[in-house]
Amino acid sequence: MNEWALQPFRPLPALRTDRLDLLPLRVEHAEEMAAVLADPALHTFTGGAPARPDALRTRYERLVTGSPDPGAIWCNWVLRLRAQACLVGTLQATITGEVAEIAWVVGTPWQGRGFAGEAARELVGALSEQPGIRTVVAHIHPDHHASAAVAASAGLTPTEQEQDGEIRWRLPAGR
Repeated sequence: MNEWALQPFRPLPALRTDRLDLLPLRVEHAEEMAAVLADPALHTFTGGAPARPDALRTRYERLVTGSPDPGAIWCNWVLRLRAQACLVGTLQATITGEVAEIAWVVGTPWQGRGFAGEAARELVGALSEQPGIRTVVAHIHPDHHASAAVAASAGLTPTEQEQDGEIRWRLPAGR
């Protein structure tokens, strides 16, 4: 069992990269994040549509209370660009047993600057320090080349497995 799984839920640690603060998600982030995530193009590969601030607030209220499944831990961060003191995206990990599934999104105005890769590498590094986590995975649409590049930069490699039309990327223990 991993260290984070010893309790049903506990406050998430903040993480830091060269340019970003990865801050544990708070309900108060909803309004700014609604603007960050407002571009419909962000949903090209995942489906859905941008959420209004009130809908995102409701979603964040659910996320910050933690998973209703005692065997899963939800870890969610917002990405704060220190140089501009603004939020630019999100990062998440769902930990179930020995597997951590990660995902990220960076708002359209901040894409192409390496923020997603920087955040994903920091998260994978933090997860690799947890003795109970043996595998990190991400699920990426086969046509989403930018997300594939982020996963590769974090050390994950594509597998032959697919789930809901997405390729499973994996970083095993002993990495």
